[in-house]
Order: sequence, then structure tokens, then C-alpha cells
Amino acid sequence: MTDAKTLAYINMYAVLGSLENLCELDPKASALVSDIKPISIGFEVKDGPCATITFKNGRCRMEQGVNECDVKLPFSSCEKFNGLIDGTVTPIPSKGFLHIKFLLDKFTKLTDMLSAYMRPSEEDLKDEEFFNLSTTLLFYTITVAISQIGNHDEIGKFSASHIIDGDVKMSIKGGPASTIHCKNGHLVTIKKAPENPRSIMEFGSMQLANDLFNGKVSAMAQIGEGTIGMFGMINMIDNVNRILDRVGLYLA
Repeated sequence: MTDAKTLAYINMYAVLGSLENLCELDPKASALVSDIKPISIGFEVKDGPCATITFKNGRCRMEQGVNECDVKLPFSSCEKFNGLIDGTVTPIPSKGFLHIKFLLDKFTKLTDMLSAYMRPSEEDLKDEEFFNLSTTLLFYTITVAISQIGNHDEIGKFSASHIIDGDVKMSIKGGPASTIHCKNGHLVTIKKAPENPRSIMEFGSMQLANDLFNGKVSAMAQIGEGTIGMFGMINMIDNVNRILDRVGLYLA
């Protein structure tokens, strides 16, 4: 079972939030928005998440709220916003009609690029550079999704409530790292390694992480084989893993 509100938070902060990493890591994505005047797009979801993405100098940044945006896209429900992500809903701006060309052109091209990395073909994955970037973007998306599920999904909130305060480091050996910061059962993902983690979960390689993210291998089996390392407060990782198990239900 999944719920639309949790999915909306995942779509906002985990999926659209990965545009930050796409523009940072892919020169083609950065080039798309390097020659434009700074522009910000606000996504306002009734009874759901609200955030603004600002594009400037070939990079983008997501921040909470929609008070300082050039274009505002309102959504009457979480279901409508989720429809934007799956391509079934076309929003109408309530502010910034003069910037509609950017939405239909460069913003759409960026989201199409992101989608290609998130749902790659087997042929695309044969290219090592594409494979590594795809895996990295999936990693960031999944680690952010963990916090959204832990904060909004009923089953996820139960697991989050049993995580003691502190930082969990999630990483891919030789690749990206994220922090799952927990305080009073509330989770926040920071897309960099923590300075003093209380526990660590490390995937042994990019290939292993990719296979795990795409459901080709079992996390429990890999832990048993030692290809997924777990260190520190194991009960923290155990509850994070319970939430991780639900990520696939929402991102399938």
C-alpha cells in the first residue's frame, strides 16, 4: 500500500530535487541552462509539499516555499502533482506566463534527461559514464525518498520513530554519500557524508548498488555475503532498511 501524499513529497524532493545533481554532474544538462537569465519555478501542492527550483549559471537549487518564484505552478491535490511527474497532468501557471517557453523547452528537456537516467535501458547502461551517473542519481533520489517515507508514510513513520537521534551515513564505495539525519523520529537527508555518523551502510560497488536499486539482488543476501557493509549502531540501520524496503513501492 502507498499513499498519494507521501508520493508527492517523494516526487518533489527526491525526484525533482535530483535536478540539482543532474545539473551539477552532467555537462549537457548544465549547458541547457547556462546561458539563461536566473529563473525560479515554484511548485505549490495543496495539502502537500511546496518548493522552488532556481536555475542560475548552469546549476539549479531547490528550496522550501514558493514566495520568491518567477513562475508558480499550483496543484489542487497531491494526485494532480503526481500526475505532472508521470506525464498525465499539464499544469497551468498562476504566475509567470511570460516564462512558459522555458517550461515547455529547457525545463522539459531537463526532466526528460533525468527520466532517462532514472529509467535507463539496458543498452544505455553499457556505457560506463552513463552507468555511473545513472547510479549516482538513483542513489541520491533513493536516500532522499527514505526521509520522505519516514516522515509521511504510516509504516515508514513507525520505523522512523524507532531510530535513535544521530546520523546514518549511506554511501557507495568510491562513489556518492548521503546523510540520514534523525532527530525525535523526524528524518532529513543531506546529500553529503556526515562528519560523525553513529552508523554506516556502504554498498561495495556501483554495480552492486545499481543491481540493488533495480531489484536484481537482495539486500539481505548481500549483507550476508559482506558486500554491503554495516557498522556502528546496527539498530539504526535496521530501521532505515525497513524504510528502504518501501522505497521501491513508491518509485516503481
